[in-house]
Amino acid sequence: MAIHDTAIVAPQAELGADVEVGPFSIIEDGVTIGDGTRLGPHCMIKRGVTLGSMCVLDVGVVLGSEPQDAKFQGEESFVRIGDNNTLREYVTIHRATGEGEATEVGDDNFLMAYTHLGHNTRMGSGVQMASFTGVSGHCVIEDRANIGGFVGVHQYVTIGRMCMIGGCSRITRDIPPFTTAVGNPGELRGINVIGLARRGISEDDQRALRRAFRAVYRSDQNTSEAIAALRANGPLSELVEEFVEFIERIDEGSRGRREN
Repeated sequence: MAIHDTAIVAPQAELGADVEVGPFSIIEDGVTIGDGTRLGPHCMIKRGVTLGSMCVLDVGVVLGSEPQDAKFQGEESFVRIGDNNTLREYVTIHRATGEGEATEVGDDNFLMAYTHLGHNTRMGSGVQMASFTGVSGHCVIEDRANIGGFVGVHQYVTIGRMCMIGGCSRITRDIPPFTTAVGNPGELRGINVIGLARRGISEDDQRALRRAFRAVYRSDQNTSEAIAALRANGPLSELVEEFVEFIERIDEGSRGRREN
């Protein structure tokens, strides 16, 4: 371990092998940090945080602050972050509201400068989130979503797998997997063909998703009719089935948000 002389590490914090802690950083009791993780200067890691291995935290990262939620009454809650995450300058991630609840982040994510994850958010793996983007409480960000800069995400929104959200968008409704959205409020534009190609998704699957998107969002049928027509044509491919089931769950929620 390499802990700078000016850093403060509480005696009951658990640090793995080869952890580095930069100048003026503070790690409270009840924190666990995995092997090989590096903290830059002026980081604040508060109680209840578990931070995985081989993560990189740039200057001023704050993890585990109390949620910005009027319902919070001081209950014990957590932040749990996986391995190989990069958190750039001044990223903030708040712990959850609710006894024993957690804000969760998977592996291999890249959160750029000044991004924020609110309480009870669940982020998957392989997500990229550009600078100055804010995610409100109780949101879900699925694997390999790509979110542009200066995006605002409303509470309880789910952003589906392999989505692309354009910069400066305001996202108030769930965004189905494999799609692109942009605007204020965010409007679905089509299938994220560039992102899918980069992830090795076949051209056949891309064409099937484009057909499904047009059927649901560009036809004269309502959502239920469009999905019924898709299913009537035979078994759906795995990705189209994921796309359709996501949309069906939106309709089961409220205000266009399945988690609400």
